[in-house]
Parts: sequence; C-alpha cells; structure tokens
Amino acid sequence: MNTQETLARWIDEEKTLLASMKDGRFSGFLSSKDTSNMTGLEIMQAVRCGNLPCGPMAVTMNYLLMEIESGRAILQGNPTESVLNVQGSVHGGWFASILDGAVGNAIHSMLPAGKGYTTLDLSVKMTRAINPNVGRVRAVGTVIQVGRKIATAEGKIFGPDGKLHAFATTTCMILDINAN
Repeated sequence: MNTQETLARWIDEEKTLLASMKDGRFSGFLSSKDTSNMTGLEIMQAVRCGNLPCGPMAVTMNYLLMEIESGRAILQGNPTESVLNVQGSVHGGWFASILDGAVGNAIHSMLPAGKGYTTLDLSVKMTRAINPNVGRVRAVGTVIQVGRKIATAEGKIFGPDGKLHAFATTTCMILDINAN
C-alpha cells in the first residue's frame, strides 16, 4: 500500500470511528465514582467508543484513540496550523503530547480496577520533522512492564509513508483511585 492509500485508509477509519460514537466525541474528566469498578482496558475501550470522555488535551492537540488492547494503544493525530513552530513545522510539544497519550493509554489498559497512573518521566526523541500537510500520523504505545507501583512503556510516531518521526519512553507511577 502506498502513502496516499494508507492515508486514505487512516482517514476512513477515523471517520468510521467518529460516526460510530452515539453522542459524538466529547472531552472531560473521568469520574472515579463511575470508573472505580472498571479495569483500565474497560475504561480506555469506553473512551475510544465515546461512552466516556477523552481528555481535553486530545481535543486541543487534535488526536484520537483509534485502537486499544491490553498493553497497546494507537492514537491518530492531525497536526494543524495551531501546533506549528515559527519555522512552519510541527512543534516538539505536539510530538510529546501525542506520545505521552499513546504510552499512557497503553499502561492504563493494563491496570486493574481501582488503579490509575501518573507520568513520572517522558523522554522524547524526534527523528524527522512533521510538516503540517502530512494529513495524519499515528503514535503507537506499547507496554514494556507493569509492576505494582511502577510501569514503563515505549512509543513511536509513524507517518502514512511508514517513516519514523519520533520515539519515546515513559515511566509512570501506579496510583490507587478513590471513589468519591
């Protein structure tokens, strides 16, 4: 499949996902009262389907959770003019944001009910610029290890041409979520 075919498929998958959301995509905050009995994977599946809100950052930075399974998350982003640096390419903060989302969602998918996480460390390395006309990129987060208190994951951003644009590693702390 060539770059244009891959991009067209990614855009079609995004449109299909958004159209399948009963009330459309919405952002907000997860309520521990509503999610404390759900596993991390169940929570992330509900976010993906639009039954729970995505984080406001996902809307601000224009990325969407496309796939989620135990230990793996794929986010798709469309960097627009609002995330460009003065040189006209995508700002490094956008790279970090979508990668943090991908690795964090991958870790969240492995957590039992009553657990959450927070990022302790995120290391991002850019390997290639992203131009605003790329159309879409995908950030793939994969868990390396989840323990009782600490989890690690890695992520990579790919363009529709299959080229690597950035990679990241993260360390997260596992937290108890208190129902209010």
